[in-house]
Amino acid sequence: MARAPKNDSKLRSLRAHGTLHPHPEDVTDSDFCADGFFDRNDFVQVKYEMLRRARVDGVPISRAAAVFGLSRVAFYEARSRFESDGLVGLLPRKRGPRRAHKLSPKVVQFLLETLNNEPLDSASLVKLIGRRFKISVHQRSVERALERAKKKQRGDCATAARGVTVLAGSRRAVAESSC
Repeated sequence: MARAPKNDSKLRSLRAHGTLHPHPEDVTDSDFCADGFFDRNDFVQVKYEMLRRARVDGVPISRAAAVFGLSRVAFYEARSRFESDGLVGLLPRKRGPRRAHKLSPKVVQFLLETLNNEPLDSASLVKLIGRRFKISVHQRSVERALERAKKKQRGDCATAARGVTVLAGSRRAVAESSC
């Protein structure tokens, strides 16, 4: 049976915060191999020390990356983030899509047109999207996309209203706009 790590609570904390090194066994730097201050499980510490070794100690980038178990590409990414964001830049970034990639403008337009014709709940809209576009989306994603679209329309109307008012010089022109 494998023995428990020395500091189980630190490992749990690193894992919970997404800063646990995925391959600590690849770190071969002598300071990290000794039982002391440096912890090869702490990914932020590993990346910072890799950058420091290259910059301060003059270790070649390829060598620094290798002894810290990372690629040269990972070194350059870490350096770029560190230079732009400081130590916070070495923290892991949130994974996954950054936007609603399935709900394209075409799908959202379909949703808006469908809702103009008949009021439907998000569960019904999800089924319609599945049949029409052959994609699977979550109800909450549909709700958020509709909220964004409505918010955008309100913003566009306010912008358009300001433009019409300035150009036409009357409130009547604003009232007659499509918003």
